Amino acid sequence: MNRKLGTNGPLVSAIGLGCMGMSGAYGQSDDAASIATIERALDLGHNFLDTADYYRTGHNEELISQAIKGKRDKAFLSVKTGLFLAPGPNKSMAVGPVNTHPDYIRNAVLYSLQRLKTDYIDLYTPARVDPNVPIEDTVGALSDLVQKGVIRYIGLSEAAAATIRKAAAVHPITSLQIEYSLWSRDIEAEVLPTIRELGIGLVAYSPLSRGLLSGEIRTPEDLKDNRIHMPRFQGENFLKNLELVEKIKTLATEKGCTPSQLAIAWVLAQGEDIITIPGTKRIKYLEENIASENVQLSREDLQSIEAIMPAGIVSGTRYPEMFMNHLNR
Repeated sequence: MNRKLGTNGPLVSAIGLGCMGMSGAYGQSDDAASIATIERALDLGHNFLDTADYYRTGHNEELISQAIKGKRDKAFLSVKTGLFLAPGPNKSMAVGPVNTHPDYIRNAVLYSLQRLKTDYIDLYTPARVDPNVPIEDTVGALSDLVQKGVIRYIGLSEAAAATIRKAAAVHPITSLQIEYSLWSRDIEAEVLPTIRELGIGLVAYSPLSRGLLSGEIRTPEDLKDNRIHMPRFQGENFLKNLELVEKIKTLATEKGCTPSQLAIAWVLAQGEDIITIPGTKRIKYLEENIASENVQLSREDLQSIEAIMPAGIVSGTRYPEMFMNHLNR
């Protein structure tokens, strides 16, 4: 299943592949298994590969370059930049400074091209809105890169409606990448109507709320990675959210699919202008996610889901406060 990314954008796979976990973001990763997973995605026609230059300081891009060697034309490369991650207390991950200054953008894209071993990037996206740089300046630099053929399309990520409008006045914006799932629906109030008005596609990340909606996580002991520092996985929040997961499991059983497939199908059912990029580092889960395309949700199904899973019901914010402070809200 392919969908158009924005009114004037390219055709891409409706279900892409988020590659962050292949660089140790959620526990140990295996390069060989990760490369095989990317290759399998491309073989199945799922071309949207999402990465960032700060995923283990370039490791993720180098990994992708190996997987797409000899088949660059099959891959749609989505690259984010401008965010710095650093070790925080108790093995947590902290957000460092955001930098989307034009000089930084121009340098960063060259390093990404080197690591990816390609002469162009399909979609290039500032990962966050820099509070110290006018968005018009950032998009102006990206527009120059489009003119030079270094990048083909410009994206935004985690941007508020007013910021999106300012950016779109400088150069057409192809997509907005932002968290969107059954449990993260803040964008429905203002951001989603804005991008639809402007003809901008939505790239929904974390459709499984970092695995919590998959039903695979049952106790705090199942978590051995950075998620233990996220509010939705902590204390009473975790217990309340597990109760909701059980309801999702029941609905999924009735539909003859897995909870993950139900959650992904719900995101896709919210509009033809939406694609989603569930992350995985294993072929097994890649194929399960892709099979979500076969889950057809009727109006009655969507109403049943809404009845037990209305907007705002999840307990806890999607990021720790230090991360939330870096969002353009």
